[in-house]
Amino acid sequence: MPIINRIADFHDEMTQWRHHLHANPELSYQEYETARFVAEKLRSYGIDVTENIGGTGVVGILYGNRKSARSIGLRADMDALAIEERNDFIHRSVNKGVMHACGHDGHTTMLLGAARYLAETRNFEGRVVFIFQPAEEMGGNDGGAARMISEGLFEKFHCDEIYGLHNWPGMSIGTFAVKAGPMMASGDSFEIVISSTGMHAAQPQKGVDVVLTAGHILVALQQISARNIDPLDALVVSATQIHGGDAYNVLPNEVTIRGTVRAFSPQARSAAEPAIRRIVGGIATSTGADCQVSYTQQYPTLVNSQSAAETAEAAGSSVFNKVETNPPQTMIVEDFAFMLEDRPGCYGWIGNGPDDNGRILHSAWFDFNDEALPYGASYFASLAEARHNQIL
Repeated sequence: MPIINRIADFHDEMTQWRHHLHANPELSYQEYETARFVAEKLRSYGIDVTENIGGTGVVGILYGNRKSARSIGLRADMDALAIEERNDFIHRSVNKGVMHACGHDGHTTMLLGAARYLAETRNFEGRVVFIFQPAEEMGGNDGGAARMISEGLFEKFHCDEIYGLHNWPGMSIGTFAVKAGPMMASGDSFEIVISSTGMHAAQPQKGVDVVLTAGHILVALQQISARNIDPLDALVVSATQIHGGDAYNVLPNEVTIRGTVRAFSPQARSAAEPAIRRIVGGIATSTGADCQVSYTQQYPTLVNSQSAAETAEAAGSSVFNKVETNPPQTMIVEDFAFMLEDRPGCYGWIGNGPDDNGRILHSAWFDFNDEALPYGASYFASLAEARHNQIL
């Protein structure tokens, strides 16, 4: 089935909203103008609005034309990234060093489109909770999802289920991907500080070489996924930063390694931290360096419930040209996982078209594909209508 006709009617208006949001991006917890824009749109549709939930978050409540105790949550993220945009089209970012490189401008627009349509028709039972979340890019316990929950999101605005989506470059427009169970990885961070006395590079025998120690650690970390985890479990340990030294002829007194750990299963995730500490401790003993490890669990694994995934598949089948029900998992993390820990629900991917010419997530050349807007808005709307019209 095609996108909803009424939503197709205001596709051009949605494109204008999206371009406005893209041109005026705001970083995590700084989404003041974005939140104002969202709140004004929702109020203009006759939707009850509450602002400043989880910082700059916005929540809208809409009741259907048939009474029911059921309540469904629909979520979109609003924040941008600290990236200098390289595009030169007319709606490029006007905020230096900030851009919508992940498509949250499109996510917000699609949920606004669904809200407009549902407010016009109200063809559902119970109520819909529209959740516009800040600070998805900040992530972890400091991110928008965790903060909205800690500030009483689901106590103040009860949701039986919650749904979200993300644009997916490389997947065709009109395609939707969803699956039950783990779909996106957990994400943790680590920091290893290696220290000793610095010395002249020509006299390494007078101290402990922290650069050499760091090199041993970098290589040895890869044995965790290769030799310490069940081969059937997926785990990625990536050192993404190494800092140390100021001069070519000085062995520094400190080197810092930072990185990330991604996993799907609780067993693999729980095995990573002790393995890192064991490896670092062993190498520190062998070289004589002092090594301190800090490890922080940031994101849980994103796990879709079986029933919600079936609902998402059914709603997607009514809108999209193609629904993929067993897409490959990704080691990318998503803080919607916090909401799925608290409430049953489902997260899916919507096709954003080709990923050539730098049109990949978090690229300075990224731009959300406006052709996807009516698909996402129709999907959100269909979730509300289909779910509430079922006999549960």
